[in-house]
Amino acid sequence: MTSVKKDAETSLDPQLIQSCGDVYRNPTEVQMSQIVLPCHANHCGELSVGQLLKWMDSTACLSAERHAGCSCVTASVDDIHFEHTIGVGKVVSIIAKVNRAFTSSMEVGILVTCEDLYTDRHWKVCHAFATFVARRTEAGKVQLKQVIPHTQKEQMEYSLAAERRRMRLIHAEIITDLLNSSTAQLGEFQEFEDSVLAERTRVESVELVLPPHTNHQVSTFGGQIMAWMENVATIAASRLCNAHPTLRTIDMFHFRGPSHIGDRLVLKAIVNNAFKHSMEVGVCAEAYQGGEPLRHINSAFMTFEVLDGDRKPCTLPRIRPEPVDGKRRYQEAIARRKIRLDRKYIISCKQTEAPLSVPWDPSNQMYLSYNNVSALKLMDTRTNWVLTSEKNKVRLYTLEENHMLCIKVEMHVSVPAEQAFYLLSDLRRRKEWDRHYEECEVINQADEDDTLYRIVTPSVSKGGKGKDFILLASRRKPCDSRDPYLIALRSVTLPTHPPTEDYTRGEVLCAGFTICEEFSAVTKLTYYNQATPGVLPYISTDIAGLSSSFYSIFSACSKFLEANTDGVCAQPPSSF
Repeated sequence: MTSVKKDAETSLDPQLIQSCGDVYRNPTEVQMSQIVLPCHANHCGELSVGQLLKWMDSTACLSAERHAGCSCVTASVDDIHFEHTIGVGKVVSIIAKVNRAFTSSMEVGILVTCEDLYTDRHWKVCHAFATFVARRTEAGKVQLKQVIPHTQKEQMEYSLAAERRRMRLIHAEIITDLLNSSTAQLGEFQEFEDSVLAERTRVESVELVLPPHTNHQVSTFGGQIMAWMENVATIAASRLCNAHPTLRTIDMFHFRGPSHIGDRLVLKAIVNNAFKHSMEVGVCAEAYQGGEPLRHINSAFMTFEVLDGDRKPCTLPRIRPEPVDGKRRYQEAIARRKIRLDRKYIISCKQTEAPLSVPWDPSNQMYLSYNNVSALKLMDTRTNWVLTSEKNKVRLYTLEENHMLCIKVEMHVSVPAEQAFYLLSDLRRRKEWDRHYEECEVINQADEDDTLYRIVTPSVSKGGKGKDFILLASRRKPCDSRDPYLIALRSVTLPTHPPTEDYTRGEVLCAGFTICEEFSAVTKLTYYNQATPGVLPYISTDIAGLSSSFYSIFSACSKFLEANTDGVCAQPPSSF
C-alpha cells in the first residue's frame, strides 16, 4: 500500500540526509495504512468515524510508546474537524509522531489522509493532537526524555505544543467561565412550531468490556470507548432528522478514569440543540461493576450535519428541550457553537486570510491569545531570514512571504532574561525607550498573562494625524529551559474603543519579543513585526538603509533594560 508522500522540506533539505545516506525520519513516527472494507463502513458505504478514531488512537499510542519506552494511556484528544468522508475501497493513511514530551505526558500529532488507488489522488481528512501519559513502572514515575526537533516543521510543532498544553490545562475552567459569561447574551428560549422533543432523541446503551476491547495494558482501549460514544451519538442525531447524519466536529475528549475487563460501560446521548444546518449531540460514558456506583469515564460534544444528494447541508428541524436540565443544555449548546465559530474563525484560517483585527470578548479570549502567541512562535521558527544590515551590534533581518514583509531585529543585552521579560511586557514603559510610543494605557487586564492596551504613535509626516492601536499583549514564561520568554502583540477591536477622528486606526497582525538567556546574565533579545500597511511607513526607511532610527531605538532599549533591573515587578499591569 502506498503511504503519504514526504513533505518537500523532508525530501529536499540536504541537512536531513544522514551520514549513511538515508533521508531523515522522525524516530517516533508511526504510519498505518488501511483499506476501507465493508465491515468498516456504515450503511451509506462510508468509513465509520468510530472505526477511524480507533485507528487514530492505536497509531498515536504506538508513537507515544516508541518515544517513552513503556506503556502509555490516552489522556485526551483535542478538537477534531472532519473535512471529508471516506468511501469503501479507499486507503486511509495515518501518520502519528510525538511533537513534544513534558514530565510524564507527551503530545502526539496525528494526520489522516485518504488515497484513491485508481487515480493516485490524495487528500487530507483531518488532523488531531492527542495527549498520552506514560504509565508508572516498577522503578516509579516515568521521566520522559526530551524531543529534539530536526526540521523547521518539527521545531514549529514543538514550540506550539507548549501553548496547546496550556490551553488543555485550563480548558474546563475556561469553558465554564465562557458559558457563565455568555448565558446572559444568549437570549430567552424560543418555541418553534413542529419542533422535535429532545427526549425523542435520547439514547442509552450498555457495553460489556471483554478482552477484545482492551489494550495490551488490560484496560479498555481509548479508541474503543470513543467508537462506542460516536455510535450512540449518531443514533441520537438520526432520531432528530430521520436520516443518516454526517459527523463534522468532535469537541475535546478528556478521559477522566480507566475502565477494565468486566466493567459495564453505560453510554448516553441526546441532541442538545439544533441549528439551521447542524446539531450538537452530548454524549457521556460511565462505568460500573457489580453494585458499585457509576464512574464518569468520558464526555464529549459532537456536531452533525445531514447532507443531500449534492453533498450540501440540509435544513434541520428545531429541538424542544425538556424543562430545567434540557433548557440548560440547550443554552450551553448555543454558547459552545459560538465558541466553535470563534475558534474556527481565529485559529483555522490561513495566515494570508486572517483579518488584521479580530473582535475581542471573553468568549474568544482563549483562542485569540493562542493565535497571538502561535503567530509569534511561527515567525520565530522561520529559517530563511535575510540579514539586511548590522550597526552597533543590532542586526536587522527581513523576510518576504505571502506578499507580506516581516522584519526581525536581534541584539544581546547584559540583563537576565526574566528581568528583561518583566520590563518589556509592561507596554506602558516602552515610551521610555521607543519614540514610536507616545501614549500607552491599559484598557483591560484580561488575566495574569493577557492585557489589552491602547497605544498612540506619532505621525510619520508633518501635519498628519497620529495613529492609535488597540493591542492584545500575551506574555508567556518558558515551559522548560529550551523555550524563550515571549511577549506577543496583535490588534483587536473593542466596541468601547472605536476609531476616532483625531487618530488613524492602525493594525498589527503579529509583533513581539522572544527573550532567551544564552549565558549568565547575557540575553538574546529578538523583536519581530509583520509589516502591515499601518506600520510599514515607520520602518521602510530603516529597511532601505536610509535611516538609523531602529538601531538607536534598540540601543536605547538595551540601556533602558540595564538601568532598570532593580525592583522589577513580576506582576501584570493593573487596569486604570
